[in-house]
Amino acid sequence: MIKSMTAYAESSVTQDHLTASVTIRSYNSRHLDISLALPESCQGFEEDVKKIIAANHLRGRIEIRLRIEDDTPDIEQFEVDEKKAVSYFNALNTLRETLGTEAPITLDQVLAGKNIIVPMSREIEGDRLWQVVARAVTAASGQLDAMRQAEGKNLKTDLENRMDAISSQLSQIRTLATRIPEHYKTRLEERIAYLTKDTQAIDPARLAQEAAVLSDKADVSEEIVRIESHIQLFNEYLNSGPGQGRKLNFLTQEFNREFNTIGSKAGSAELSHLVVDLKSILEQIREQVQNIE
Repeated sequence: MIKSMTAYAESSVTQDHLTASVTIRSYNSRHLDISLALPESCQGFEEDVKKIIAANHLRGRIEIRLRIEDDTPDIEQFEVDEKKAVSYFNALNTLRETLGTEAPITLDQVLAGKNIIVPMSREIEGDRLWQVVARAVTAASGQLDAMRQAEGKNLKTDLENRMDAISSQLSQIRTLATRIPEHYKTRLEERIAYLTKDTQAIDPARLAQEAAVLSDKADVSEEIVRIESHIQLFNEYLNSGPGQGRKLNFLTQEFNREFNTIGSKAGSAELSHLVVDLKSILEQIREQVQNIE
């Protein structure tokens, strides 16, 4: 099943007083591009997190944001930054001497300095932390994959409908193509009659020969056969496994080449209008294909 490259997922896992919250956003990209925003305590997990993501996703810009909360009961302990407290006290003392005042320096004044008393730093055990992070990232990655598959299913339906529209237009072109010889013969007769003012008889054999030459130059049967082959292959890719985006994108280029060739050979306004319609449908397909993994 094809997958979309745009999706969003989030997951939160709590284990042993640790909560890991993960949000993932994915966008279109030619390659797999993983961007991580991890807290300081999880910087060592970068490669492991990327491996979890790469297991489910082949292409796309994937942005991951991780947040850790520690609810361990004794986590709210504090410590004094003694060096900063002494330095701040000395600065206050210098200021007092400079101002020539004998006012005492109080504890409240020292505590007014920033970060004199700070939460005690607590290092979380690596294995304990990784367990909760791995669970949260794996769950979020699974949700992202499910959303990409669901969106891919919608894309598949839309693209199949557009392929049917191309097939319908192609049938009309095939019908018009059978009239090309007669069309050129009529145009040739009219042009010769205009130039000779009906003063000379037209050799039917020569007229048929010239009309045949023009018709051969305007023949689009080969282009029609190749387009039919492209349609079949396009539908096969839609029903194949993930990772078909590049192949589908290449086929849109091949479709465009064949449509341009038919347009350059078009001998009637009706055929030209059909080619314009085909290229309009193809542009819609191309935009959708850019979103397929």
